[in-house]
Amino acid sequence: MAALSLAIFLLLGHQVLSKNDAPCQLSKWNSGYRTFLKRHIRDGTPTSLDQNQWESYIRNNGGCDRPTQSFIHPKDLDKVKAVCSKEGGKTFKENLCISKQLFSFITVRSVPGTCGIKSIKEETKHLILACEQLDNQCLPVHFEGNPNNSLFDHKLLKELIIFLKSCNFP
Repeated sequence: MAALSLAIFLLLGHQVLSKNDAPCQLSKWNSGYRTFLKRHIRDGTPTSLDQNQWESYIRNNGGCDRPTQSFIHPKDLDKVKAVCSKEGGKTFKENLCISKQLFSFITVRSVPGTCGIKSIKEETKHLILACEQLDNQCLPVHFEGNPNNSLFDHKLLKELIIFLKSCNFP
């Protein structure tokens, strides 16, 4: 009986914590967009790569508990939101979209719990964002890392379509 109860608990817990399997579905997390903005597109972020400025900024604005943080300039907010649309992005996998254009942002790596900065790096990559529907808009709710600088590959998609047609798939 205990095993059955545990299995039901784990199954229900998984359903509550699971993410959407495609972009722009109704969000299970109503404050996801506000949290995304608070974490990644803040006014007043340092514009330099000065370690002291970043350490002070993170200490004063929260985030000492997050070992990797990426910050996008507020002027790019509309372009970031567009990643969740056909105009600015494409489905990457699950509820993730990848930007059609490159974005510049700053990634800060720190020692968790100390605010001690390990590295500060300006990066230029395609953004990968989790996109969900909130208030009748598809908006970013999570910034996913892109360590390999993935890019939506149109050529690969065309090859896949040709292959599927050759297998008599509609």
